[in-house]
Amino acid sequence: MMKEKNASFEGYFILLGFSNWPHLEVVLFVVILIFYLMTLIGNLFIIVVSYLDPHLHTPMYFFLSNLSFLDLCYTTSSIPQLLFNLWGPEKTISYAGCMTQLYFVLALGSSECVLLVVMSYDRYAAVCRPLHYNVIMHPRFCQYLAVATWVSGFTASALHSSFTFWVPLCGHNQVDHFFCEVPALLKLSCADTRANELTLMVMSSIFVLLPLLLILSSYGAIAWTVLKMQSGTGLQKVFKTCGAHLLVVSLFFIPVMCIYLQPPSGKSQEQGKFIALFYTVVTPSLNPLIYTLRNKDVKGAVKRLLGWDREM
Repeated sequence: MMKEKNASFEGYFILLGFSNWPHLEVVLFVVILIFYLMTLIGNLFIIVVSYLDPHLHTPMYFFLSNLSFLDLCYTTSSIPQLLFNLWGPEKTISYAGCMTQLYFVLALGSSECVLLVVMSYDRYAAVCRPLHYNVIMHPRFCQYLAVATWVSGFTASALHSSFTFWVPLCGHNQVDHFFCEVPALLKLSCADTRANELTLMVMSSIFVLLPLLLILSSYGAIAWTVLKMQSGTGLQKVFKTCGAHLLVVSLFFIPVMCIYLQPPSGKSQEQGKFIALFYTVVTPSLNPLIYTLRNKDVKGAVKRLLGWDREM
């Protein structure tokens, strides 16, 4: 039965995206292209500088490089397709392309949620256990955490995306989104999708709600430790580093929660597209600015790489 119903799709989907606002498509193309280029340049900058400068070979910048690489992959999994669709009348994506896109969007998004927890644990160890920090965040342990982050996201995505595409699809092939997303694809089903919706809620709780609670717990402990500090310089440094991380967490988790932890009946599909646009385009482009703006370590690394420190 599934093959017969899916055969009517002729091997492709139509991504409706922002076709309801044809007069905005050119503006959106330009804006999204600018943010995408910012994402590519900013995150590549962090990866290259962190790799080339030995002073940045620390757990914090190791995980920050992983975050930058994740953001590069995450935006590239959906934004080039969106730009192609906005540029011309062709808005199709192949069935295999849709499956691949869904898999990588879920995998990279889940991995980023876990990675942000790891980064908060790193800051917890640095602030609350400074004397044992080098022992706790040993390079080998950091590598294990990074591998666990990627493996957990890609494994969960393999299960969830296959479960989504196992659902029999009905006659029309119009996906009311700008990329292949689970809720939008489930709306094409002519079967009962309550099991899929429950799975989506469970996965969202594991990879969104639980990580957020762990992050808040880490920063609760950090805040308690900071309040007991006597050094004004130490306080300022902690607030700068942890404040940047909390801002990144907020920019990623808040819009994701609005999409995946809200009942389907409680949100507008059009509103959901713009929220998804924010965390797939805007947030990854802002992360490099948030972490490097007024960051003395990165500025010092750039000066050393360019040879400016020797001139001074």
